[in-house]
Amino acid sequence: MTHRTISKLASPPIKREGGGFLVRKVIGGTISECDPFLMLDHLVPVVYGPGEALGAPDHPHRGFEVVSYVIDGEIKHEDSAGNKGVLKPGWVQWMTAGRGVVHSEMPTDNVIKNGGKGEGFQLWVNLPAKDKMIPPRYQDTPPDRIPVVKKDGVTVKVIAGDCLGTSAVIETKTQILLLDIRLSPGSTFTQTVPASYQGFAYVWRGEGFLSNDRTPAKMGQIGILSENGTQFQLTADNSQECCVLLVAGEPINEPIARYGPFVMNTDEEIDQAIEDYQAGRLGAIPGKEERMKQTKAAQAQQKKNGQWEG
Repeated sequence: MTHRTISKLASPPIKREGGGFLVRKVIGGTISECDPFLMLDHLVPVVYGPGEALGAPDHPHRGFEVVSYVIDGEIKHEDSAGNKGVLKPGWVQWMTAGRGVVHSEMPTDNVIKNGGKGEGFQLWVNLPAKDKMIPPRYQDTPPDRIPVVKKDGVTVKVIAGDCLGTSAVIETKTQILLLDIRLSPGSTFTQTVPASYQGFAYVWRGEGFLSNDRTPAKMGQIGILSENGTQFQLTADNSQECCVLLVAGEPINEPIARYGPFVMNTDEEIDQAIEDYQAGRLGAIPGKEERMKQTKAAQAQQKKNGQWEG
């Protein structure tokens, strides 16, 4: 068995994006993409005071899948198809946007009133041309439904794909591996990664070593997996825990045309997506103005309290 190594190590910076979220753009910035993955944002840990919690009011998606993984905080979501719910710590939402939907992600009333912690990830997974216009679909998955594997001081949440004979409950349109791996100090873990997959490992907490050649990596660093091999090894530093997102998948190898929240194969398809959205064909969510007002009020409160640096 051949081991994957790290072909590139990068340290993406933290920036403010969208409505003002502090984000480390793991994929989609310093590293532009990793087919089939278009973007990975780490919404870094924050503590909101009352009235400071930010949201992502009404915005469209078409042509890909949006994966939200909540580490801390509460997110109230709803869309133009009438779906709604609350995501809490440990929840995963796998949204297949397909032909298009308007989506809103806002803090809950409790967080708005009382403040609280926030941290999470958003991963964009491309869809092949044959699936770009399928009906939208949600898979809201609570933590007690996400399989967990434990071995020799390592705990793995199997969000997508397989790990040590355990399969995820979430169904994906593209063959994908998405694991949240938490290694106790000094522990080592090896995961099988199909030879055809492209992928990366992102250290989101602690320090450790990526691959069997022990490439040092610390919190906020991403390592791109080499092309050859079927095994990938992780080791935690002896002094602290190491938390790693291991993300890999079957490349789609199709042309990509992108414009904001639309990802298609041709410029003509992008033009059609924009036209459909502007014409209201993707639908709408009642209460848009209130959500926009709420977001602007949170931005103003953060600035007033001196929380807008960065």
